[in-house]
Amino acid sequence: MILNRAITVFGAYGHTGRFVVAELQDRGWTPILSGRDQEKLRHLASALPKVEMRLASIDSPTSLDGALAGAAAVINCAGPFLDTATPVVEAALRAGIHYLDVTPEQRSVLNAFDRFTDRAKDAGIVIVPAMAFFGGLGDLLATAAMGDWPMADEIAVAYALDSWKPTLGTRLTGKRNTERRFIFTRNNLEFVPDHPLKRLWNFPEPFGTQDVESICLSEIIAISHHLRVSEVHAFMNLAPLRDIHDPETPSPTAFDDRGRSSQTFLVDAIARRGSEERRATARGRDIYAISAPIVVEAAQRIVSGLVKKRGVVAAGEAFDAREFLESLDPTHLSFDH
Repeated sequence: MILNRAITVFGAYGHTGRFVVAELQDRGWTPILSGRDQEKLRHLASALPKVEMRLASIDSPTSLDGALAGAAAVINCAGPFLDTATPVVEAALRAGIHYLDVTPEQRSVLNAFDRFTDRAKDAGIVIVPAMAFFGGLGDLLATAAMGDWPMADEIAVAYALDSWKPTLGTRLTGKRNTERRFIFTRNNLEFVPDHPLKRLWNFPEPFGTQDVESICLSEIIAISHHLRVSEVHAFMNLAPLRDIHDPETPSPTAFDDRGRSSQTFLVDAIARRGSEERRATARGRDIYAISAPIVVEAAQRIVSGLVKKRGVVAAGEAFDAREFLESLDPTHLSFDH
């Protein structure tokens, strides 16, 4: 029986943060709303009776300590994570509680592994960066595709989106994140080449065969961290890439009573060893909304002690990948392997 069901959501009033807060409440957890904007916190709290709000800023360790006090874990939904992750992780370590975030940023994930692995192990806590649509979902699918293989020649994850209406947070992260991106090739992380890799990808229906280009987000770091594989690549079809590069593309708007947009997605992971291939695929709606059941399921398992190891871990090494994906509500995500 879990005695402490309080989880702090830092950046609770953001687009993804609101989905996370709702998911926590749906599962019987008590979200503590936190962030630096008092007016936005008050507005969100006014619609959620009996939910506590705690003002906090990454520039004030004392305020972060107050935001995390008494919580079992913290879920960081406030980007850019290059700015927020380190101070919130430090606060989690001081509080002795678990930390998860939803970063797509490669450097933020690398920083977590480089800076906090030993300290998190010593503290007996779990830190899971990138437990979201980008990062966690691709890693879980890649791990599920690998199955009982001890190693593979290549893992490729391909994203098919019918559109991509980016949030303001996505726009700000893109501007803030000027770090060079990585691919994983020849058993090493290397900086991306000047021109994106291109392929023709045969997606399952309804997307079918499409041109894709390489993208370099947090799943590259997560997968290469714990799976024995020589090459790791990620790709996306062209329509959403055009959307996100167009400054006139609007933000997402609610389509259903959960607040999800009408956007649909398919994520396809293929592990290859010699001439043999294994595939795992997930389908769903709204790449921002789907991050909520993914990260909340992970937080629930971690607080309950249902995690394979402590320290800084990627999604696929923290949990049984197939069982985790199969456990998600099919109205959120459908999984095939």
